[in-house]
Amino acid sequence: MPSRRVIGIDAGGTKLLGGVVDEDLAVRHRVHRLWRGSEREELLRVMVEAVEEARAAAPDAVAVGFGIPALVDHAAGASMFSTHLPLDGVPFRALMEERLNLPVFVDNDATLALLAEATAGMARDRRHALMLTLGTGIGGGILADGRLQRGARGAGAELGHIVVDIDGPPCQGNCPGRGCLEVMASGSAIGREGAEAARRAPDSALGEQLRAGREITGAIVTELAHDGDPAAREVLELIGRRLGAGVTGLVNAFDPEIVVVGGGAVAGGELLLAPARAVVAERALPPNQETPIVAAHFGEEAGMIGAAVLALEDGSA
Repeated sequence: MPSRRVIGIDAGGTKLLGGVVDEDLAVRHRVHRLWRGSEREELLRVMVEAVEEARAAAPDAVAVGFGIPALVDHAAGASMFSTHLPLDGVPFRALMEERLNLPVFVDNDATLALLAEATAGMARDRRHALMLTLGTGIGGGILADGRLQRGARGAGAELGHIVVDIDGPPCQGNCPGRGCLEVMASGSAIGREGAEAARRAPDSALGEQLRAGREITGAIVTELAHDGDPAAREVLELIGRRLGAGVTGLVNAFDPEIVVVGGGAVAGGELLLAPARAVVAERALPPNQETPIVAAHFGEEAGMIGAAVLALEDGSA
């Protein structure tokens, strides 16, 4: 009997990753979209277009799972608030089912990334785990006693919006906070700190990129850091230590068995995670100092895989 297939969509702050996924969690076809500053209808149109592209490659797909960067009423399938996308007050599931004529399931993107890792990744067989997804912002997921936690209204698990510097810079997007972990240690923060480092060190590889007129993004900083550029490596160490400060508070609060880090910025690998571990080992309470901090098994595709798992499980995760 052929494996059942679904479509998983991970809609982030600036890009969409999607794919056709079977019951073995193998991705059979991928779709990719970029957006910046999109209006709501344009954003929803792009999502529908991405699903239709995946559906053309897999006409037998039986459902669609969406991970969106928003506070989600899981039962109602509605988006309540989003820091980065114009999705406030959108009856997302009903709207997408009407446009796609397929069963649709929706949840927070980082919660679904943790679902993927708990199903077949680094948090498999764990009953207590945390997920941080580092991209445009920082998303969070909580697994407690074997169950995903969403809070009383679906507004919980926003681990990227814990405050690590009360007098820090204003947070990103629509967040009213200051000094949130998101503004201090996201992929966007890597880009911002990279641009500052390029100005301070004009003879570095980062400085050369800036002089050439290139936008200093987190991806460029990470690439140059892996190539050995000292200025870029210093940026990843700084961001890693900030990440570690946030994780210190989280492991003290939740006592997880493991902390999984995903999202595009996890491409920094040990250049990012080793400094984070060092801060946790120095500052967390025993025995939380020894909590493993690992890169996601599914990398930046964890959210897309998790959205597919949600659809395969008929939204019961």
